[in-house]
Amino acid sequence: MNIKFRLILMNFMQFFIWGAWLLTIGAYWFQNKQWSGAQFGAIFSTMGISAIFMPALTGIIADRYINAEKLYGVMHVLGALTLFSLPMVTNPTTFFWVILLNMVFYMPTLSLSITVAYSALKRSNIDVVTEYPPIRIWGTIGFIAALWTVSITHNETSANQFYIASAVALTLGIYAFTLPKCPPLFNKTDNKSLVNSLGLNAFALFKTPRFAIFFAFSMLLGAALQLTNAYGDTFIHDFKNVAEYKGSIAVKYPAIIMSISQISETLFILAIPFFLRKFGIKYVMLFSMLAWVLRFGLFAFGDPAGGLWMIVLSCIVYGMAFDFFNISGSLFVETQVPPEIRGSAQGLFMMMVNGFGALFGSFTSGVIIDKFFTHADQSKNWQGIWLTFAGYALVIAVIFPFVFRYKHNAALKLAIEHA
Repeated sequence: MNIKFRLILMNFMQFFIWGAWLLTIGAYWFQNKQWSGAQFGAIFSTMGISAIFMPALTGIIADRYINAEKLYGVMHVLGALTLFSLPMVTNPTTFFWVILLNMVFYMPTLSLSITVAYSALKRSNIDVVTEYPPIRIWGTIGFIAALWTVSITHNETSANQFYIASAVALTLGIYAFTLPKCPPLFNKTDNKSLVNSLGLNAFALFKTPRFAIFFAFSMLLGAALQLTNAYGDTFIHDFKNVAEYKGSIAVKYPAIIMSISQISETLFILAIPFFLRKFGIKYVMLFSMLAWVLRFGLFAFGDPAGGLWMIVLSCIVYGMAFDFFNISGSLFVETQVPPEIRGSAQGLFMMMVNGFGALFGSFTSGVIIDKFFTHADQSKNWQGIWLTFAGYALVIAVIFPFVFRYKHNAALKLAIEHA
C-alpha cells in the first residue's frame, strides 16, 4: 500500500475518534444526564491534565525504548476500552475519572502520529514540509466526518457517540501495528549523562531563548484553542432560548455549523507551504494569532439569523487560526531539533499547547465567565465573553513579533524553500 495513503488512513481515524465526541459531549452531559455546569468544566480540564505529562513521557519512551508506531497502537487500543465504558457511568465524578483515563491514552497519540508520519516520509525520501500538510488534511476530514455522522444520526445527546469513537479507536490501534517501523534513535548516541539517561533531553530546549519563547506562546495559543472547543458549540446551543432563533438551522444542527471550522482547516493546511515560503514561519504564526482575534470577534456579533454570516466567517477563519500555528509549529520543532529527541520535542510542544495551555484556558475562562459574564438566571453574556477572548488574542499578537526573534537554520530554510 502506498505510504502516503497509509498515513492518510491513520490521520483520518486519528481525528475521527476525537470528532465523534469532543464538540458534542456537552450536549450529552447537559441534555442527556442533566449534570451541573460547574462539574462539566472539569471534563475539559482532563485534556490539559493528561497533556501536561503524557505526550512528553511517551515521546521519551518512543525515543529510547519502543517503536513509536507500536506505542501509538497500544495507546489507541486502551483508549477504545475507556470510550466503550463511558456510557455505563452513572455519576459525574466517575465520568471525570474515566474521561481522564481516556485522555491519558489519547493525548499522546497526537504527537506520536506526527512522529510516525515524519519518520515514514523521511525514510521514503519524501519532503515533509511539502507532502505532510496534504496528508494531515485527512485528519480534519475525519473530524468532519465524525461530526456529521453523530449529528445526522441524531446522536449528539446520545451515548452512541462514545461507541462510535471506541470502534474506530480499536480499528486504528490494530492498524497501527502495520505502519512503517519507527524505532528509537536515542540509543545510537554516546552521551551518557544523567539528563540523557532519564530521557529529559528535550527539556533542555527551554535554555534556548527562541525555544523558550516559542513554547510560552504555544501555551498561550493552546488556551485560545481550549476556549473555542469548550464554548463554541454551547454558544450556538444557547440561542434556542431566544424565540426568534429557536427554529433556525444553526440551532437545530450546531455541530454541523461548527464543522465548517474543520472544513476550513482542509484549505488552510494546503496553503501552509505557500505561506511558509512567502512569509516565513514567524509571520505564519503571527497570522494565526490575528486569526484568533477575528474568530472570537466575529462570534461576539454573530447570531443564527441575520448574523449567521459572522458565525460562518468565524468558522472559516478558525482554519487559519488552528493550522498556521499547530502544523507550522510541529514543522518548526521537527527541523530545529536533533533526530534522536524528535519524539520528546514533539511531545513537549503538545504538552505546552494541549497541556498547560488547555488548563490555563479552561480554569481562567471559567473563573472570568462565572464572575463577570453570568447573569443571575445563569444565562451568559456571550458578546462580553467573546470580546474578552478577542482582546486576549490581540495582546498576544501584538507582543509576539517583538519577542520571537531568530534566524532560520539550514534545515528550516531548506524545507521552506522546497515547500
